[in-house]
Amino acid sequence: MHLLAATPGALDTGAQPVDPRQTPADLVVLSAADSELALLSAAHADLGEDSPSLRLWSLQNLAHPMSVDLHLAQCASRSRMVVARILGGQSYWPYGLAQYSAALHARGIPFVALPGDDKPDAELRALSTVSDTDYAALWSHLVEGGLENARRFLLHARSMLDGTEAPPPAKPLLKAAPFWPGLPEADLATIRQLWTEGAPVVPLVFYRALVQSGATAPVAHLTRALLRQGLNPLPIYVASLKDPLSRATLAALFSEAPPTVILNATSFAVGTPENPGDNPLASPEANAAPVLQVVFSGSSEEQWASGTRGLSATDIAMNVALPEIDGRLLTRAVSFKDEAHFDDATQCPIVTYVPKSDRIRFVADLAANWTRLRTTPPSNRKVALVLANYPNKDGRLANGVGLDTPASTVHALRLMRDAGYAVDAPEDSAALMARLLAGPTNWLPDRKDKQGGERLPLATYRAWFDSLPWETRLQVTDRWGAPEADPYLDGDSFALSIHRFGHAVVGLQPSRGYDIDPKATYHAPDLVPPHHYLAFYLWLREEFGAHALIHMGKHGNLEWLPGKAVALSADCWPEIALGPLPHLYPFIVNDPGEGTQAKRRAQAVILDHLTPPLTRAEAYGPLRDLEVLLDELAQAQSTDPRRADHLKREIVTTAQATGIAADAGLSDQGDIQKLDAWLCDLKEAQIRDGLHIFGQSPTDDQERDLALALVRVPRGDKPSLLRALASDMDLGFDPLDCDMAEPWTGPRPKGLSAMSITEPWRTTGDTVERLEWLSSQLLASTRDLDHRWPKTRPVIEELHGSILPNLRACGPAESAALLTALDGKAIPPGPSGAPTRGRPDVLPTGRNFFSVDARALPTPAAWTLGRASAELLVERHLQDQGDYPKSLLLTAWGHRQHEDRGRRHRPGPRSYGGETPVGAHVQPRHRLRGPPLTLLGRPRVDVTLRISGFFRDAFPQLVALFDSAARAVQALDEPET
Repeated sequence: MHLLAATPGALDTGAQPVDPRQTPADLVVLSAADSELALLSAAHADLGEDSPSLRLWSLQNLAHPMSVDLHLAQCASRSRMVVARILGGQSYWPYGLAQYSAALHARGIPFVALPGDDKPDAELRALSTVSDTDYAALWSHLVEGGLENARRFLLHARSMLDGTEAPPPAKPLLKAAPFWPGLPEADLATIRQLWTEGAPVVPLVFYRALVQSGATAPVAHLTRALLRQGLNPLPIYVASLKDPLSRATLAALFSEAPPTVILNATSFAVGTPENPGDNPLASPEANAAPVLQVVFSGSSEEQWASGTRGLSATDIAMNVALPEIDGRLLTRAVSFKDEAHFDDATQCPIVTYVPKSDRIRFVADLAANWTRLRTTPPSNRKVALVLANYPNKDGRLANGVGLDTPASTVHALRLMRDAGYAVDAPEDSAALMARLLAGPTNWLPDRKDKQGGERLPLATYRAWFDSLPWETRLQVTDRWGAPEADPYLDGDSFALSIHRFGHAVVGLQPSRGYDIDPKATYHAPDLVPPHHYLAFYLWLREEFGAHALIHMGKHGNLEWLPGKAVALSADCWPEIALGPLPHLYPFIVNDPGEGTQAKRRAQAVILDHLTPPLTRAEAYGPLRDLEVLLDELAQAQSTDPRRADHLKREIVTTAQATGIAADAGLSDQGDIQKLDAWLCDLKEAQIRDGLHIFGQSPTDDQERDLALALVRVPRGDKPSLLRALASDMDLGFDPLDCDMAEPWTGPRPKGLSAMSITEPWRTTGDTVERLEWLSSQLLASTRDLDHRWPKTRPVIEELHGSILPNLRACGPAESAALLTALDGKAIPPGPSGAPTRGRPDVLPTGRNFFSVDARALPTPAAWTLGRASAELLVERHLQDQGDYPKSLLLTAWGHRQHEDRGRRHRPGPRSYGGETPVGAHVQPRHRLRGPPLTLLGRPRVDVTLRISGFFRDAFPQLVALFDSAARAVQALDEPET
């Protein structure tokens, strides 16, 4: 099959004309598939004098009408037969088909218009002037593909022109089968004879289309590279991973030759974000082998090498983002679509997949290291755990976001010890931190006084550093000087922040030089790492001999080192530092954006972990004192005005003395209602209740409060528990969108009155607090669940039936995932997002999360929420300042777009009045319209969009969407506002 980068009717007639400068021949073949042209070129060379003279030309070079006219006049109209392969029907190339058919018909030259796929096309058949038998024969030879069928195609054309004997019918190519470079056919028994007895089996799965087109050079190079690593490669071509016959073939081959690691070069995903699906590469027969995604890029090597993006948007979507849904681990782009040579015989440049040797070598090394990890017994495995340290102060050691990193590290070491690893686990996190602080850290001022840690001899580092390319070394020395000038060098060796715990080491990730150059930032895209940074990872790889590296918690700085965004080269600093080492990364589940950075730039397997437990902020200390005074004031205002005046003064004095007045915006006694509202909102806010420990689920109060936080908000089409209770009890308000300080005049049902014995019930906020209390009671026991509450019952059933069990499963699942990954086995994929923001589907954690498809942002729900945010922002400014805002600065961070599906991007266009077509889902193809001021109902707001580098690279379509909204508004004929 051949996939063309075209849409019916979409050939660019505005393209520059191309002069083919081809001479006539016996046979002319036109095709938009570079691979087909390359195959016919090879078949022509193979047949030699037995082949008719041949001209090949790409339809992509016949986009301009002038190019069509030139080629027709110079070559086609003076040749003996013309074959055109058209994918997309007559509308794909209307001008060309009309001109060629008319001119060739007039001259009596046979013209064959064939579909570009295996689907008949009556319009193309009607344009053709050959018999049905010849038409079917020519078409079937090209449809089946492969070198032998390409030869038969040329021989059949010759038989039509010269009356020679026609070749046999097309030889069918199996939908899926084993493959071996250089062999016309291969089966498992034949391939076994080429293997090393007892070596790990590494299947290489790729598209059947490559065999059909003869573009198997990358497969051949990868096969040889795996053989050189002492592995047993098993190349297998498939029509698709969704094709039933291909799936059955894979299962049968995997059963006979269980894989240790799988290399996959097919695109897209078997599953979807909502349903990962039945993946044949994750079937029981696949032996839990990790799947390493290999990219055969559709771009040229020059395009890849000359920029920092690495891959085109199409390549990223097809070969990176979508395969992540299946849990595949991204490796490198190992081949590129390039002009391999100019074929003088066919007068055509031959474009095909050209292997990139050093990228193939990296992938083979990575596959070998994963097999090494899997085949090494736990007692002999060496594991490095790296802890983040930013900023580079001792008070910020082991500071993974949302993670109790010291306790998590101790837990991981104990897991390994109990699983048979030769690991000495510290007694507790305090003992671990004491050990780390006793040795050298990233804090330079007292580093010389620290003892312990590991050392890397300067001579060893020098030998490795001198082996790097000259340009690479120059970047480091120009920025940081010679290795001898590195401030972390102690005498003749680097003092490293690494400590041994048996066959495990724990290290503090080195700084990127911020203490040397404070202007640099953590995510600096162009700051090359200093010598001590490179020495740290060199010691882990070469001196210690780590089988796997674990970066413990979000997030380190390795994945932010300079280099390409994806499909790294040998000159990219993450690869220089880490090398082809298996990389495991416990990462908070609510940040897919930055986790994806590690997946794509540091071949990381994400082991996602739960967010910190949440609880209600409530009131305490001075806040509680003020709340009591406000409750007393509410009673005194109707019964004792003098005491009420005294209470007002006391409230203001207390608020000012504690600094609460400034926080609440309180200026005088008239603002006491504003203070009351501020306290109510604050009391109901969700806050962290500690940090998560990797491998441990929350318990007791933390479990209760986090479970309630998960159902407090809507979850897709499932309602909020608070809203369900309010509706079932006929309270007549929205507990998630209300004025907390407003006096409560609604009903006071018995189910909520029990709390009134100890707490006053005077405001809407008090009602919300009672709903929270009742939710807690229903979580503890369903006996208080009224059978007349039809909306509440499903939420409580969901809470007990799925949310609580999934929450309790997080810790065990995280622990199991760590040990599974250290066994060199695959980690199942899972969705990502904030579970407390309507995404309980990300539970249980312990999975290799994937991010959303950036092309689908913002989702319709996110668009709606963002629109509401913009309107609320404008209304708030009007209420607080008495006027509409004139301008707005909107900052967009990439990881937040992943987290909330693009909601934060939406307020910008809405603020200045941009709008999507009514009823339309927001997609990159849509252009936004600008409603007139009469419909907007307010002045427009000038918006400046400030975006991060990650946002720019990951969401170019959102930048374009924002721009289209601005242009739509600018195009309106209206007075300036």
